[in-house]
Amino acid sequence: MTRSVQALAYARPSALESWQAGPLLGLETAGGLTPRGAEPHPRFFSGFLTSPDVAARGLLAVADVASTRYYRRTLPSSLDPVVTGNGDRLRFESFSGCCGVYARLDVLQEGLDGARTGHGTTNVDVNNPLREALSRIAGDDPLHLRVGPDEMAVTTLDGPVVEKKVPLPDRWLRGFAEAQVASAGFDLRAELPAAEAVRFLRSLPRSSGGSSRGARWVVPAGKTLRPTTRPVAGAVCLPGPERLAALQRVLRHATSLRVYGPVTDGAATASAWEVVLPGMRLTLTLSPDASRGFSGEGGVLDALATDDAAADAELVSVLLAWEPRIDTADLAVQSGLTVERVRAALTRLGTAGRVGYDLADAAYFHRELPYDADRAERHNPRLVAARQLADSGSVVCDGDVAAVASGERRYQVRERDGMLSCTCQWWVDHRGRRGPCKHALAVRMVRRGIQVAGGVR
Repeated sequence: MTRSVQALAYARPSALESWQAGPLLGLETAGGLTPRGAEPHPRFFSGFLTSPDVAARGLLAVADVASTRYYRRTLPSSLDPVVTGNGDRLRFESFSGCCGVYARLDVLQEGLDGARTGHGTTNVDVNNPLREALSRIAGDDPLHLRVGPDEMAVTTLDGPVVEKKVPLPDRWLRGFAEAQVASAGFDLRAELPAAEAVRFLRSLPRSSGGSSRGARWVVPAGKTLRPTTRPVAGAVCLPGPERLAALQRVLRHATSLRVYGPVTDGAATASAWEVVLPGMRLTLTLSPDASRGFSGEGGVLDALATDDAAADAELVSVLLAWEPRIDTADLAVQSGLTVERVRAALTRLGTAGRVGYDLADAAYFHRELPYDADRAERHNPRLVAARQLADSGSVVCDGDVAAVASGERRYQVRERDGMLSCTCQWWVDHRGRRGPCKHALAVRMVRRGIQVAGGVR
């Protein structure tokens, strides 16, 4: 498995300290992107949290996911959470080491009391002493939050004194992107009031032993969710319910639970579980199976395979301005593209970590993940293999049917109602639920007239 090393340099460790106006939660930032360009230690916020105990537990939940492997539990390697300032809110994101759980805490405008939130994206240091300090926060005593160095330190920092080096597999990069793209296809399936939300979530297993393995299904029943043994109409997939354990940290503060997912065709699917809190939201998005990370879902491959989407994405990216909600209609007017092409461009930008998706707002938001996002495209196995097939002349199209020579085998790719099917084993196993196979993807490339230059690019 291809890996890179993500080096995170902080001016000092994050800490909960005594301050003249009470406790100060100082979250230190690593290098990141802002409207002013790359900065070594960007500063996004200085003010008060309106619900400090809730925010502390929400941050711990995000950190829990970052430090956990929910499948094949080996020694954890954790990438510090990503924070994005969107002008009216702070978003803290993380992704599990097994690539199957995405977490985000949105601290909204009503959860913050201070100067306007800055714009940009970076990592924040969440160390073990800080976790212990956060777990001790109780009640509603004022808590000052600083994201980034204080104003005096901004001009006096001599250089980083804390450095973390974390192995970062390409699979992690692809998975982070795929989780966003998958969420864009979800709809709200159920909403539970506080008491029912707490009862339901506390009834779930907290370990992966025995009966909790595999996907479960739940169906809305009045104000609650009822388990079902099969994916009946209206059912929502709950794959690996023990992976929702991080939500336990905030249950006592929950005001409701929202459940999102796609329309199911009977197969296990991803789903998202959002706990609404005072002034904030905590969301966990689960891959279709605990043993199956987001990296192989293939929802981004069609967008990556088109030159039109690449050019459109480059144009749309120039128009982004760290908005908390991206209006596709406005972008269409500004760019001169159709709404459909703007959506395709946003999908492609999602694969590069340049936009995320907020289910509560049903809209993309702008952020710039602080890693080499192009690697997620360059090292996507199916995409690389498809480009090699297209470049080598292995695809022969004849109307709605195409022949693809791959190794010693020949495959037939057929188009029907805009969907490509293939005679390969991947198609037989997944029927398009995990994106196109490399043969179908190569056919799309050839039909769209893409000029592939020398294999991997």
